[in-house]
Amino acid sequence: MPTPSIRYAAAAALLMAIAPGAMAQMALPPRDVPARSLPVPGDVSPEAQALIAMPLRKDWDRPPTTPEGWRALAQAGAAAVAQNVPGMLERLHVRVESTTMDGVKVFVLTPETMPPEHLSRLLVHVHGGCYVLNPGEAALPEAVLMAGFGHYKVIAVDYRMPPDAYFPAALDDAMTVWKAALQQADPKNMAIFGASAGGALTMEMVLRAKHDGLPLPAAIAPGTPMSDVTKVGDTFQTNALVDNVLVSPDGFCDAAARFYAGDHDLKDPLLSPVYGDMHGFPPTILTTGTRDLLLSNTVRVHRKLRAAGVEAALQVFEGQSHAHYIRDDRTPETREAFEEIAAFFDAHWGK
Repeated sequence: MPTPSIRYAAAAALLMAIAPGAMAQMALPPRDVPARSLPVPGDVSPEAQALIAMPLRKDWDRPPTTPEGWRALAQAGAAAVAQNVPGMLERLHVRVESTTMDGVKVFVLTPETMPPEHLSRLLVHVHGGCYVLNPGEAALPEAVLMAGFGHYKVIAVDYRMPPDAYFPAALDDAMTVWKAALQQADPKNMAIFGASAGGALTMEMVLRAKHDGLPLPAAIAPGTPMSDVTKVGDTFQTNALVDNVLVSPDGFCDAAARFYAGDHDLKDPLLSPVYGDMHGFPPTILTTGTRDLLLSNTVRVHRKLRAAGVEAALQVFEGQSHAHYIRDDRTPETREAFEEIAAFFDAHWGK
């Protein structure tokens, strides 16, 4: 007697033959995957191997349950990250200044050496952290990497976050800085970049700028973007408990995004930009890793951009979990990622 899987395959083939649309109406069975052990890839740098081999993020399944709990988590995390910033600035030869732009706190990062053609170029950075983490100097690492490896001046937005401000505060602050930055440089010589929530904010800024009739940047670089906070995407399942940073679709980052959004519709493109209209977007380079929980979020954005006729590049790093490429400036893959982004930007200035 045929096995259930063979009977299902035969029925599916018959349905496809007589009514192709019928498959969409069927309750398709899930794929059962046996427990397995994943070795650390041997064809990446030793520094990347160390990141890949790290244990799952501590307390990934125990997010705070009160506003003050989220504040305490952000403060503790920021203190730890900020300790690494002075060393990064020294190694990458970048200067940083804290200031404000139209009332929004920002950091201005300037590399010690810039090629003459970069003097007229300006980047705006929006940091990650699931919309609730990395305030103050903890917002700086990715901006330092871009300034140091790309040799650009960067404005890093220290946007407001819960529990002090909720959706759309982060986007509002980022747009305030974008409007102010437009007074300093030609948008044809400007770019926006960020990872995780910063990747989503990068795209949300373009959607808002399109809506408001503001100039768009020459190019953007959303890294492993939180492009769908409704948790649609294959790798939310296939990379669950594989990604050692986000770990699970039901982990702390999901709770953080919902905390930021409040009662707002999570499918709003200003929270889940994959649902936005991407026609007319500037050239885009996306970055992710094969173990990234948001690999599908990144891939879906890439395909939607391509379908909209937008030039879009996708770089995927072997074995990397969520945003591993911004974790350590001494990792060869980090230099490679940011030099790739810089080369993409360089190909689009002035257009």
